[in-house]
Amino acid sequence: MEQDTLLGLLSATAAGDKQAFAALYKQTSGQLFAVSLKMLGRRELAEEALQEAYVKIWHNATEYQHGKGLVLTWMISIVRYRALDMLRYHKVRKEDQFEDGQEATFEAPMSDEGPDVTKTKLDDCMGELEPQQKQAIHLAYYNGLTHHEVVGHLDLPLGTIKSWIRRGLQQLQRCLTL
Repeated sequence: MEQDTLLGLLSATAAGDKQAFAALYKQTSGQLFAVSLKMLGRRELAEEALQEAYVKIWHNATEYQHGKGLVLTWMISIVRYRALDMLRYHKVRKEDQFEDGQEATFEAPMSDEGPDVTKTKLDDCMGELEPQQKQAIHLAYYNGLTHHEVVGHLDLPLGTIKSWIRRGLQQLQRCLTL
């Protein structure tokens, strides 16, 4: 998945092109679902977060700023924030829906490659990261910690954590688009 392709689809989506939005969904849903499922741990919650994220992407496509990052990174952040909102909601309500040790199974919606291929590729790409990058990304994106919480967890400067996460996400983007 190339940045130019996603940028074109997102631009067309911003203009109200439903077919472009469907193509954008088809090309990105597997990866975004993987992030959502990893964070939430339950398929039904991950699907709900993904659906709500795509609604937000549809309505806010005009807000994407090309110079501030990759389209996929922007989309992942929308999914991540929605998943974090859901985690906070369930935590506040003291619902025990996210048990420690609960293993999530990965199933990507509407993927031509199939869920196992998408998960394997994501796992392979994560395996190529430096251990520090991998740990920082896991804490921030999969465990839902803020950058400041990651700093507290790893006892490292904020700039270091942000750099590890940024470089790790860039490397993941390159790996996933191959």
